[in-house]
Amino acid sequence: MSGGHLVAKALKAEGVEVVYTLCGGHIIDIYDGCVDEGIEVVDVRHEQVAAHAADGHARITGKPGCAVVTAGPGTTDAVTGVANAFRAESPMLLIGGQGAHTQHKMGSLQDLPHVDMMTPITKFAATVPDTARAADMVSMAFRECYHGAPGPSFLEIPRDVLDAKVPAAEARVPRAGQYRASTRSAGDPEDIEKLADLLAHADKPAILLGSQVWTTRGGGGAAELVRTLNIPAYMNGAGRGTLPPGDPHHFQLSRRYAFSNADVIVIVGTPFDFRMGYGKRLSPDATVVQIDLDYRTVGKNRDVDLGIVGDAGLVLKQAGEAASGRVDGGADRRKAWLEELRAVEQKAIEKRLPNLRSEASPIHPYRLVSEINDFLTEDSVYIGDGGDIVTFSGQVVQPKAPGHWMDPGPLGTLGVGIPFVLAAKKARPDKEVVALFGDGAFSLTGWDFETLVRYDLPFVGIVGNNSSMNQIRYGQRAKYGEERERVGNTLGDVPYDKFAQILGGHGEEVRDPADIAPALRRARESGKPSLINVWVDPDAYAPGTMNQTMYK
Repeated sequence: MSGGHLVAKALKAEGVEVVYTLCGGHIIDIYDGCVDEGIEVVDVRHEQVAAHAADGHARITGKPGCAVVTAGPGTTDAVTGVANAFRAESPMLLIGGQGAHTQHKMGSLQDLPHVDMMTPITKFAATVPDTARAADMVSMAFRECYHGAPGPSFLEIPRDVLDAKVPAAEARVPRAGQYRASTRSAGDPEDIEKLADLLAHADKPAILLGSQVWTTRGGGGAAELVRTLNIPAYMNGAGRGTLPPGDPHHFQLSRRYAFSNADVIVIVGTPFDFRMGYGKRLSPDATVVQIDLDYRTVGKNRDVDLGIVGDAGLVLKQAGEAASGRVDGGADRRKAWLEELRAVEQKAIEKRLPNLRSEASPIHPYRLVSEINDFLTEDSVYIGDGGDIVTFSGQVVQPKAPGHWMDPGPLGTLGVGIPFVLAAKKARPDKEVVALFGDGAFSLTGWDFETLVRYDLPFVGIVGNNSSMNQIRYGQRAKYGEERERVGNTLGDVPYDKFAQILGGHGEEVRDPADIAPALRRARESGKPSLINVWVDPDAYAPGTMNQTMYK
């Protein structure tokens, strides 16, 4: 049995049903093995897309994704996708080719020190030294993906290792379900009781449900906790959708106010990184609890009063059960707190209402994202790929269910949109996918729109087109003045609707806000990959952009 076939057997044992790839001579034996194992090989136009798609597959399915790329530039092209998965805690395996062992250090085609390059941005990076070890090391890499918080692994496999054959009896081939253990670790029982006490006695609690709530599929426990104890919940990242829009405990626009005035704040599955102002946006007088899969994250950048390491879903479920057994969980006492926050939310909505309904042309971004939010159904997966335009959408778009929001994550990588669409439609063809792109973001990986056409994967795509990298432009304007605001950030007026049509998809141009909703409906009805090119006001900026919060 060849090394490539052993790799494919190990992928099959992990439950991998599709690999994303761009072909190269170093890796073709893996393709041959995948054919025999019934694993679909999806070929893309750029290795970054393959890596992002593997990341996206993991997010949408809860199972690790896999990308296979050739040596040298094939692997370096995939680095950004791996790095994005690393910061987003997304489990995936990247397999890279390498020159033959017999040509080691001789200057073989596309030879680079891949493992050295990948080690800082993966949970595990290694070379497969021998054909008989190929399947074993694939299973080892998958195990490491789930050590602590999830993340990516990397294996490079020299060409002679992949092509060589060994007697099947000499190779260890992992058996499905028998080479890695469950990672669903519960919290320390004493700490769970402390958390339950804190919440039961809190007058003004608030909870932030981060991406690990979705990673651990813990939405049920989270929803039960907040509803039982009457706690306002905020959601970020993949945690969006844990509570549906309209739920009395679903809050979105009052987070800063809540975190400044709460007496107990629970942060779940979100590090104190730039999105949290490194912990400085939490009231210094509040009792702060942090729950995370990774011990290293708890208490990083900010002291906490209680840290719990464990599976977010299990910990929240345990805390809810512990608190519900008390005579008084404080639910009635907190009604006034929820009403106070709801008033703050309403004031924020009323402030932006004129822009949400604006009839201006060029179109105000708030009007665009409001129309998109109204367009989403219970089955719509929303993908945001961009800077300023996606910052707008983060304040307005509300996914209807868990797992229906995808964005780059804390690395802030532009270009994830088309790869995430590819992964979402391949993994969940029953779901509608709606993707909003900035024109700069779409340009990075947009050629793989053709891949979506080739594989007949319809989706509704919208380009918020202002011919600028507007988030950066605003920062330059604020720092250097109007005369230097256009340095290195201005794009051409590209008709992305025609681009879609050329590649075999559905395309429309929109300049009048009244035409947005009909265009969205026609894109849905077309049954094709689509792009609606919406010309938005280049001089309208999201509040987060104007505050430059990402840099503070």
